[in-house]
Amino acid sequence: MVFPSRLTVARVSCGAASLLYALAAGLPSALLISLLMEPALAQGSPALITPPVSPQDLLEDARQRLQLPDAFDGIDLDPTPEFDVYRLGPGDTLFVNVLRFPDLTFQNTIDLEGNLIVPLVGSLSLEGLTVPEARQQIRQALDRYVVDPQVDVILVAQRPVQVTVLGEVVRPGLYPLNAPQLSVALISAGGATTFADLRMIRVRRQLQNGKLIERDVDLFTPLQTAETLPDLQLADGDTIVIPTLTANEGYDRNLIARSTLAQPQINVRVLNYGTAARGGSLGAVQLPNGSTFADALTSISPDLSNADIRNIALIRFDVQQGKAITQELDGKKAILGDQSQNPLLEHNDVIIVGRTLVARITYALNTFTQPFRDILGFVLFFQSLANSASNLFSPAGSSGD
Repeated sequence: MVFPSRLTVARVSCGAASLLYALAAGLPSALLISLLMEPALAQGSPALITPPVSPQDLLEDARQRLQLPDAFDGIDLDPTPEFDVYRLGPGDTLFVNVLRFPDLTFQNTIDLEGNLIVPLVGSLSLEGLTVPEARQQIRQALDRYVVDPQVDVILVAQRPVQVTVLGEVVRPGLYPLNAPQLSVALISAGGATTFADLRMIRVRRQLQNGKLIERDVDLFTPLQTAETLPDLQLADGDTIVIPTLTANEGYDRNLIARSTLAQPQINVRVLNYGTAARGGSLGAVQLPNGSTFADALTSISPDLSNADIRNIALIRFDVQQGKAITQELDGKKAILGDQSQNPLLEHNDVIIVGRTLVARITYALNTFTQPFRDILGFVLFFQSLANSASNLFSPAGSSGD
């Protein structure tokens, strides 16, 4: 199947999932509150919504949504020298040094028609040539006016390009780049998400003869070994695809989170019971990517006289399992340096402070987890809680501990 068709199918699937979650988020608040306020109902109660497909199908769908196919029709997947060759075009600025003839030395920019104005020669077409080929072209043109000219050509400024960035980045889309390097493209798109696999970034390019070529670039290994990144020079019209991580073995997501290639900021939702006077709070904090659970606690500053920081829940949507995972943490141990209680946070994590509140949310998650197809449903679930915050933090259940 041709690559764009797969992306089209993924967009349609994501659109259908968005509609499903929007409908779920619009359920009457009374129904949602009844679930949150009754954590003591019998275990094993049937789910309110029956998933239309099996959990195995959901997991496979999540894995396959942005995976790269092994081969594409009509595309050369083998490494090709064309990716290492820069071809000149409108907007490139060249410095031309002619030895023994300083009056012929000049610096100029290739115009919109692909021509460079050369002293004595006039307009000379250089579009599509490499720098060595341009040097030879200029030398031959000057050879009609001076004897055996010695010419050096330097690419002073490379023209801006437009590339398409797809897959596991914060803001997929079309981006103009003044510095056409792969790392710049990632940063322009908001950085790689926590689900990105930087071991096999795929760059697709169409040559002037219509041939499609591709190259896979590994940015993870150089980060791991403290080596220079292989910053591939991009060409106008390139498509960059960041695949979804499907195998964690040997892949350090924490390393990526702390690098400049990842999204710089993450959002963490906080449900804090707080004091009876304040009635609790439901909101979000923005933290630098690579922040830990203890960093979030410092930012939240829970009321220690009412909140039980020894029993805090961290809820995260696990893409591979296709469901929300709850981890109970001891905030005091985390602050004192216990690394087992101080995990690295991810974008869209949820922190719940208050033992009774943890029980209410856990019960609701157990009821609503199965319809979650991806992170969108997980996020919309907690957004829907904002409409019911007054009941959620009411003193009917218990105090904050």
